[in-house]
Amino acid sequence: MIVTVFRSRLRPGLRDEYVALVARMAELAATMPGYISHKGFFAEDGERVTIVEFESEEGMRAWRMHPEHRAAQRKGREIYYSEYHLQICEVVRENSFKHEDEEAA
Repeated sequence: MIVTVFRSRLRPGLRDEYVALVARMAELAATMPGYISHKGFFAEDGERVTIVEFESEEGMRAWRMHPEHRAAQRKGREIYYSEYHLQICEVVRENSFKHEDEEAA
C-alpha cells in the first residue's frame, strides 16, 4: 500500500473556496483504480493534513497525473497554499485493533 501525507497551510480568506475544490478532488480520487481511502483534517493551528491510500504506486501515480488533479495542484500553488509538504510512503507493516463492544454499537 502507498500512503500520501499532504500537509498544507492556506492563504488567509480562502478556506471555504478551497474546501469546495477538495470535495471535488475527493470525489474524483475515489473513482481511480487502486484507490483505498482518504481523510483530511484541519488542525487547531490551521494546518491541513490529508492522508490518501492507494493499493500501489501505479495507482497513486495515475491519480497524481490525472488532468483535473494536475489543474487543482497548479491552482493550489498559485492561489491557495502559503506552503505545503508532501510525503509518499510505502507501508512496511500494518496492524489494527477493534474492540468487540464497538462492533455491537
